[in-house]
Amino acid sequence: MVLKKLKEMFTGVSTEADYVEIDLGQEARKSKVLVRPFILRQFDDINEILNTLREGYTIAVIDIRPLKTKDVIELKRAISKVKKTAEALEGSIAGFGENIIIVTPSFAEIHKAVPKPVAKGIELFDEGKFE
Repeated sequence: MVLKKLKEMFTGVSTEADYVEIDLGQEARKSKVLVRPFILRQFDDINEILNTLREGYTIAVIDIRPLKTKDVIELKRAISKVKKTAEALEGSIAGFGENIIIVTPSFAEIHKAVPKPVAKGIELFDEGKFE
């Protein structure tokens, strides 16, 4: 204890721990999940979507109709790029209808319903019986 006081007197450096306040308001904002709509009008619009997904707190709802009517090849390239990014981030991707794609980060999963099999116009029920 005495040696610490002498060291402080000669060096002018305090060995006591200094405390720094951290603003937690910014951290709280980042932890919220944001559902954000996007419209894919051209292939270059994909960059903003990918950057937002990489942040990790955004569920992207992408309307692909404008690019679909304009250039199907560019649409396929764009969807492929989004799919690769979602896989790299361990997220999920799914289409809803013909014109909407949903992409989620790793902590969220998209429920994908499995259609019931149909045998010659007769639906099979969960119990495995025909009615």
